[in-house]
Amino acid sequence: MVAVTEICLGIESTAHTLGIGIVENGKILSNARDMYRSPAGEGIIPRKAADHHADVFDSVLQQSLQQAGVSLRDIDLFAFSRGPGIGQCLRVSCTGAKFLAGKYDKPILGVNHCHAHLEVSRGLLGFTDPLYVYVSGANTQLITENKKSEKGQLSTPRFLVLGETLDMGLGNLFDVFAREAKIHPAHGGEVARLAEKGKYFPLPYTVKGMNFAFAGLLTSAVRAVGKHSNEDICHSLMETSFAELCEAAERALCLFSKKEVTVCGGVAQNKRFCEMLDEVCKGQGAKFGVAAPEFNADNGAMIAYTALSEWKKGKREKMDDLKPDGYWRIDQVN
Repeated sequence: MVAVTEICLGIESTAHTLGIGIVENGKILSNARDMYRSPAGEGIIPRKAADHHADVFDSVLQQSLQQAGVSLRDIDLFAFSRGPGIGQCLRVSCTGAKFLAGKYDKPILGVNHCHAHLEVSRGLLGFTDPLYVYVSGANTQLITENKKSEKGQLSTPRFLVLGETLDMGLGNLFDVFAREAKIHPAHGGEVARLAEKGKYFPLPYTVKGMNFAFAGLLTSAVRAVGKHSNEDICHSLMETSFAELCEAAERALCLFSKKEVTVCGGVAQNKRFCEMLDEVCKGQGAKFGVAAPEFNADNGAMIAYTALSEWKKGKREKMDDLKPDGYWRIDQVN
């Protein structure tokens, strides 16, 4: 008799967050995490972030197991964020998952971090074929999943990137500006808080088809420090960058006749961006949806959710073949 795989433990460690989540047949049982916080004026130092993840690994693991009400012996499948991400950080989840899978003699899968954001959003929202607006720290892309051919076979590649940033990710845009402007904490969340109190003034706007760019916008925003209030700069920075993405997303929505749109990734937690995308969808007769904030922040539950879904579709991998891949793009996912 073949054992039924129902419970998956997923480990996320692509950047600043060590997350461990447990999912049973599509139901999220736990989603524990701990985030590395860098000193003021300092971005993510890979080695420091990786050391943090290793230090808190056991406590986050125990917290996740306690929340789920299961033991490690109950886990049927282990999974980890294989990439893309910071190399040193990726090795923590890879090593941890391999150790646990080996110790308990259970199967293991490596999950694409971007795919996990897409899959957990689609699944929790009950969407079938959405346009994904993926906005995180390093990644900002418009994505669609390929349709099956007339023969029932999946087209290649599995995901299409319709448009993407030509220079930097949206989350990094806000974080870098915050550091340059000496805003503390230097994080997009603080930029968003200040933006609520600001007024708009024009900044450079770059959209090329369904691609977009933020470097010129960042440079102009940094040069505006001292000439405008931080509140006005943050407001203008966010409104301009969000407008770029909304224009590109609307173009993709029209060209591909999508009826569903979801935004996912860390910046999907921004209420103003969601409001703007919702207005775009209303104008095009499409349904807009966004998952709960905890599933858009980096988290282990999305890794477990995606791995369990892929396992049930027949995906299998050998432990010795699984190595971190910091440059694993979504359009390289099989």
